[in-house]
Amino acid sequence: MKTAARIDVDMAALSHPGKIRRNNEDHYLAVRFERTARTLLTNLSAAEVPEDLTETGYGLVVADGVGGSAAGEVASSTAVRVLLDLALGTPDWIMTFDSSRAQEVLARMEVRFRKVKEAFVQRAQADPALTGMGTTMTLACTAGSNLIIAHIGDSRAYLFRGGELHRLTHDQTVAQTLADAGAIKPEEVATHPRRHILTGAITTRQVDISTELHHLELADGDQLLLCTDGLTDMADDTAIAGALRRPGSSQDASQALVDLALEGGGKDNVTVVVARYRITAP
Repeated sequence: MKTAARIDVDMAALSHPGKIRRNNEDHYLAVRFERTARTLLTNLSAAEVPEDLTETGYGLVVADGVGGSAAGEVASSTAVRVLLDLALGTPDWIMTFDSSRAQEVLARMEVRFRKVKEAFVQRAQADPALTGMGTTMTLACTAGSNLIIAHIGDSRAYLFRGGELHRLTHDQTVAQTLADAGAIKPEEVATHPRRHILTGAITTRQVDISTELHHLELADGDQLLLCTDGLTDMADDTAIAGALRRPGSSQDASQALVDLALEGGGKDNVTVVVARYRITAP
């Protein structure tokens, strides 16, 4: 029987309201999910049928209630809860996959993001006070060494590998759109006055959403970071990489990242989820 690689994950998360805002409109969730079978009786050898047959995966998500919209705190918490309910309601979890199965997983993620939006519309219809609420949402899901990213808005997912930081997601903002079109320089995005105006978000408005999707392969020693713009507005990628490069646990890294945001001004809620992967070949 084929033996899967062993995956060990050191994971931590922190969320802070920052120095200016009263409410924290960020929400996060980190889960481990499993498919398990235990052999009770057999006359096959342990090599043929191991006593425990367990496949494990991890899900990480951050959501940032859109500032200035109605009920941003409700929006981000609703998005995370509905997404979890949709995952739990899926009868056939895909735990191991090749490239074709990965495309199926990505398609499921896109459908789930749309259903989260549908839930927003229904909730606003039931409670007009919530009309206009919105949120970003960035999801990372790992099964074995496979990594799936689904993203909308300007929260971010990063991969830290070999001492280098790689941004996995694209900010869906007016400023980033201008940079993509060549109207402004890439280095101008961070200070552009329209950097906080979202071109993509999950909202109650009757408009289509565009979910950014990626499939990657994890390597031993990789670190994943999911964060809201409360971090990336206050600290650049060089500073973020420096925090992830330090020795210590994911909890230490999470605290260092939140401290960076607060030292930079703490002008917004800040949320980080850090996962460090150790992958041992079978």
